[in-house]
Amino acid sequence: MSSSNPISPSESLEQKAVKVQGLALGAWKYPAFWLTLGLVLVGGLIPLFTGSNTWRETMYLILLAVALSSSLNILLGYAGYVSFGHIVFFGLGGYVGFYLIAVQNWSLWTAMLIGGISAGVLALLLGKAILHLRGAYFALATIGINEAMRTFISNFDLFGGSIGLELNFQVYKAYGGPGAMQWTTYWTVFVLAVAIVIVSYGIKFSRFGLGLLSIREDEDAAMVMGVRTPSAKTWAYVLSAIVPGMLGVIFFFRNSSVGPAEAFRLHRSIEMIVMVMLGGQGTVLGPLVGATTYEALRSFLLTSPLFKDLQLAFAGLLLLLIILFVPTGIVGWLRGRFRSLWRVLE
Repeated sequence: MSSSNPISPSESLEQKAVKVQGLALGAWKYPAFWLTLGLVLVGGLIPLFTGSNTWRETMYLILLAVALSSSLNILLGYAGYVSFGHIVFFGLGGYVGFYLIAVQNWSLWTAMLIGGISAGVLALLLGKAILHLRGAYFALATIGINEAMRTFISNFDLFGGSIGLELNFQVYKAYGGPGAMQWTTYWTVFVLAVAIVIVSYGIKFSRFGLGLLSIREDEDAAMVMGVRTPSAKTWAYVLSAIVPGMLGVIFFFRNSSVGPAEAFRLHRSIEMIVMVMLGGQGTVLGPLVGATTYEALRSFLLTSPLFKDLQLAFAGLLLLLIILFVPTGIVGWLRGRFRSLWRVLE
């Protein structure tokens, strides 16, 4: 069997295993990887060549969405677990990092690292507690966790309680002032977006990734075949949480404040799910396509006098339409309709 052939959803688990093992050795030569990475690099470098603050802010939002949705895709797309509370890692990591910067005078880079680790530790603890649940039970549990964390932080005086924390603008002097800080945080998000795309691709074409895909297809069968499902699911959860935790630190540092309502907004989790499913869950390119498309739609809705208050309604409607008519997303639809694109779209 040639390693250049795509992996078809209709193949048996054994066939996928043989094919993935072949692909794993030469995955970085696969055209799909370079297409996805190239799109992120080209898009992210646009502000460098234009020098435009408008382009910088536009691409900042898109890259932030790409990184968040690609992280969620590790759990949702590969393992098949729908998390409606994934924003809890963004919020907790952001809070921990912001506290270290604003109160303890730590650097952004150290605080960002600790924020990511904090999110990973929380995911490790939660994973051992709730990943034995499946389907709607797991989804509901993640909603409850997000709301519980928001309530806890609202009553946690160390983090400012319900008011939250604010940053002294003098902190920005260490980063060249507010203007230079905007570019610094932009390039940091850009690097994280590139990194998670590479990690996501590496996971998919690895033995670990094959185990996650088998869990998504049939968890009981995966257990029979020797996949350590509790461990695989837990580590997928941890890996999907680290980057959102780091992004939370950057996001709130850039905004100079953090509060419970902003950090744990449930609709952000829903938007992440929409982006993954719109682009194509379980594919590396899908979150990129979904995030870019959704952010373009979201920007239009927010700037439209007629639709500016209907953003979340459109998000819910879009999710419903995807589930009913295009469950494989844009990338999945293209792969199914044009077989010649299998090696290019992954």
